[in-house]
Amino acid sequence: MLSVTQLQSGAIAVRDVRCSAGPDARPFTELHRAYSLAYVRKGSFGYRARGEHHELVAGSMLIGKPGDEFMCTHDHHVCGDECLAFHLSPEVVDLVGGHDGAWRTGGLPPLPELMVLGELAQSVAEGRSDVGLDEAGLYLASRFVDVVSGRKQAFKRATASDRRRAVEAALWISSHSQQDIDLEQAAGRAGLSPFHFLRLFSRVLGVSPHQYLVRSRLRHAARLLAGGEQPVTEVALDVGFADLSNFVRTFHRAAGLSPGAFRRAARTGLKGERKILQDRMAALLDDGRLIHPSSRKTPCTTTSV
Repeated sequence: MLSVTQLQSGAIAVRDVRCSAGPDARPFTELHRAYSLAYVRKGSFGYRARGEHHELVAGSMLIGKPGDEFMCTHDHHVCGDECLAFHLSPEVVDLVGGHDGAWRTGGLPPLPELMVLGELAQSVAEGRSDVGLDEAGLYLASRFVDVVSGRKQAFKRATASDRRRAVEAALWISSHSQQDIDLEQAAGRAGLSPFHFLRLFSRVLGVSPHQYLVRSRLRHAARLLAGGEQPVTEVALDVGFADLSNFVRTFHRAAGLSPGAFRRAARTGLKGERKILQDRMAALLDDGRLIHPSSRKTPCTTTSV
């Protein structure tokens, strides 16, 4: 009836929650043990908390506060539901500027400001994005607080010190990309809180820390594939990917080729591309759509006397 898969643990724990309960299921009281944001990606269910009843559908958000009792109902919901749930430590909540009022919201209807980030987080969980799950959770939590509190996001111009910190962090990430680096570790190297580091790094360099980490690994992998004989599995592990399937999927998304095909293209691809271009040129000449260089007339020039 209820299936929970732990995708990530730590200060930002992420769980994939699937429930198949229908109208016949008997509701029972539960307790929130952490601050949480659950994005409803599929189906629907009812949610009772703090004396209020919310009907949550795809795109809605369930908001949990530690110590609050709640109850999920399925009176008129027959298709089950699926959620991507972020459980946040009090320190993370402090980072995003949260206050008790925001976390007493209970449930939110589908709001475009949150739905787009919920879908981004889902694409990360499915391996279709190289943003980090912890980064996606911070983005979503920060935007949630902004929306609920009516706070406007303030974007400050990066100072020289900000740029230096971001560049130094990028250099460190690149040189240690084969290691298991998380957002908190990278932020600690920069002497910043994870949330402030995430915003600073993204603002200065245009990519998030985790995106840069993944792309550094891909860069190193491309070099090894193009110039070496290591098996693809060894390349994946050497550059920092935890498993082969994740590496193949990420590399293919970036290069448009599997690692093996990329290696073959690196060795014979230039010859193949040259042959394709030659064939295209010949076809254009045959069709008369291209004038052969040897048949072009040199423009005449006249000299007045």
